[in-house]
Amino acid sequence: MCRFLVRTIYRPVTTSRTKSTAQVYKGKDEILLSKLILEPTHSILTQSYDSRLRLDTRRPHNGDGFGVGYYTSPALGPAPCLFTSTIPAWNCINLSRLAAKTTSALIFAHVRATTSGTLADANCHPFRHRALMFMHNGSIAAWPSVKRALAASLADEWFLFVQGGTDSEWAFALFLDSMQRQGVDPSGEPPAGRGFGHGVLRRALRATVERINALVGCVEPGGLDEEGRRSLLNFAVTDGVSVVCTRYVSSRTDEAASLYWSSGTSWRDEGGGRFVMERRDRGADIVLVASEPLTFERVLRKGAGMLTEGGGGRAVDNWVTVPTNSILTIHKQTVMIHPIIDEYYNHSPSYTRKSEFAKSKGLVSNAPGVTEVLTPAVVDLGGDGMVEEGKSEEMDAVRQRLEVMQKERQRGN
Repeated sequence: MCRFLVRTIYRPVTTSRTKSTAQVYKGKDEILLSKLILEPTHSILTQSYDSRLRLDTRRPHNGDGFGVGYYTSPALGPAPCLFTSTIPAWNCINLSRLAAKTTSALIFAHVRATTSGTLADANCHPFRHRALMFMHNGSIAAWPSVKRALAASLADEWFLFVQGGTDSEWAFALFLDSMQRQGVDPSGEPPAGRGFGHGVLRRALRATVERINALVGCVEPGGLDEEGRRSLLNFAVTDGVSVVCTRYVSSRTDEAASLYWSSGTSWRDEGGGRFVMERRDRGADIVLVASEPLTFERVLRKGAGMLTEGGGGRAVDNWVTVPTNSILTIHKQTVMIHPIIDEYYNHSPSYTRKSEFAKSKGLVSNAPGVTEVLTPAVVDLGGDGMVEEGKSEEMDAVRQRLEVMQKERQRGN
């Protein structure tokens, strides 16, 4: 099981049994890496040996390597810095030394566990190409049958790009190929402060999902049951400016691997490993995305402000579940969620998916204490390019889901 964490701050050979944990951070100010990946009680370092949501008892630890990627001063170029190792994260003294003295506004972190394949730096996430950085939590279905066809579909440049043996790195190569097919050169240097554009990243990531589904669909049915055709595709990609993440499973009835997000005005250290996402107004100076929440505490809020115990207000969770088969975009500290409408999309907002498939892969859908499983509000994006031309029906679908969920909550209260 792999896990990832991404943090960003705004500035003007594996098989289908591979699991991971990842985290992403994006904020207006730089943060010390240790405040995200080491110090929180349920940090990604802790998750490497004590994953609360891990159900795969065959491999109880995420000890098959880790990686941290972060962006540095623009004067040093657009490419992120990567630190990867096959040493278990909890046993790497260099990780502690680096994290205690390094700050960044955009951070990806990932811990890995695999039931097959080799331990090698080349197989540790995140992966990068020039300004782009990529992580994956999950697996491509029927990988031994799909790999040859996937490789053959790539341009020579991206076929030769792959250095390791994971399906995740081949998925990144597929993303780069999809981006190039859309007329954008992944090897080019994006405009400073603008990147390639969140729309470009989102379209390329959706094309990657579509191409994987098509490749799996071409596998001969003999010896491959329905469950064997289900891919778990939680991807995260960034160009150093925008971040795009998917939570996806190629099934109409199953839940995807878990993914959560949280936003606020500060990531407050209360001591003893306890951190709280503080929100004093409606701004989102910090956005976190993670396979597992970094905190499980509830906080008291009244309106947009934070309250102490006894100050009134209502208890809410710091973390919100990203809906299954959705794509989350962070651009200029605005969080947007679009449904991925394909043959596996369910238009009923009240439909409950089954979690058995995700559990069978050592991944779970919902974390303890996270009770508000609600699609986050989507801002009106008209006229500023946030929704591609011809995709307005996606926004309508999101709004309809929000309205139904809000009515159901009101009836429940």
